[in-house]
Amino acid sequence: MSDAVELKKLVKQLQSATNNEDITSILRTLKKDFKVNEAILRESKAGLAVGKLRTHASKDVSDLAKELVKQWKNEVEQAKAAAGGGAAKPAVGVNTAVRKASVASNGPATPKTPGGASANVRTMKSDGVPLASTGDKTRDKCIELVYDAIASDSGSPAELLIAKAKAIEAAVYADIGGTGNPYPTKMRSLFVNLKDKNNPTLREAVASGEIPVERFVKMTSQDMASEDRKKADEALKQQQLHNSLGAEEQEAETSAFQCSRCKQSKTRYRQAQTRSADEPMTVRDPCVNCNHRWKFS
Repeated sequence: MSDAVELKKLVKQLQSATNNEDITSILRTLKKDFKVNEAILRESKAGLAVGKLRTHASKDVSDLAKELVKQWKNEVEQAKAAAGGGAAKPAVGVNTAVRKASVASNGPATPKTPGGASANVRTMKSDGVPLASTGDKTRDKCIELVYDAIASDSGSPAELLIAKAKAIEAAVYADIGGTGNPYPTKMRSLFVNLKDKNNPTLREAVASGEIPVERFVKMTSQDMASEDRKKADEALKQQQLHNSLGAEEQEAETSAFQCSRCKQSKTRYRQAQTRSADEPMTVRDPCVNCNHRWKFS
C-alpha cells in the first residue's frame, strides 16, 4: 500500500475523530511514521486537514498540529532543494500542498526572506509583486490591501495570491458596478476579516480555493468570523436571551380576585408600569377558568 493511500486513511480517521485523545494520537502517528513530499500531501490532502487543527480549542492539539505542519514544510522544502540541486526558494515559492496546510502561520513556521531572515509580515512590496494596474487608483489600492491581508502570514506562492486578490476585487467591482458606495465599505470588510490574526483559517481557505471567490465576496462579517468568535457570539446571544426572559413581567396565581364572567375566584395576575413612574402599577388579571381578561389600577 502506498504512503499516499495509507495517509488518506489516517486523514479520514483524523477528520472523524471526536475527542482530543484520538486526535493527538493520530497526529503523533503522522509526525513519527510519515515522511512526506509535495505529491503525497497534494494527493492525500493531509496538509489541509492538519492545518485546520492549528486553531483547535485544545492547546495540546493546536501545538502538535503546528509542529507537524512545520515538519512537513521543512521536508517538502528539503525535497525541492535536493531535486533542484540548490537552496529552497523563499516564501513566495513555497509549494501548493504546504500552502493548503496553512504552514506559514503565526505559529512556529514563518516565511523566509531571500537573505534567510524571518519575515513577520508579507506584503506586495516585500514579495516584489508589481502593483496592479486596472486604470483606477482606488481599485489598485484595494487589490494591494487584499493581497497584504491574505499574504500576511501565508506560505503561498506570490503568483497565486495576486491572482486571488485581483479576482476578489473584480468580483466586488462587478457586483457593485463601480467604486462608489458600498464598494469601499465592502472591500474594507473583506480586508479586516482577512487580516484578523485570530482567523488564519479564513485566509488559507480563501487562498487555497476551499472558499471560492464568488462565495467569499457574498459573505457577511458573521459568516467570515472564526469558530471561536462564532462560539463567543452564540454564548452572548444565549445570555442576552436568558436575561430578557428573566426581565419579563412576573405572573402569579391568586384567589383574591373574582371573575366577572364566570364568578370563579381563581385568576392569574401580573403588574406592569404602563404609565408614568408616579402612577400606580396596572394589574392584568386573566381568569384561569374561562380566560376572561380585565385590568385595573
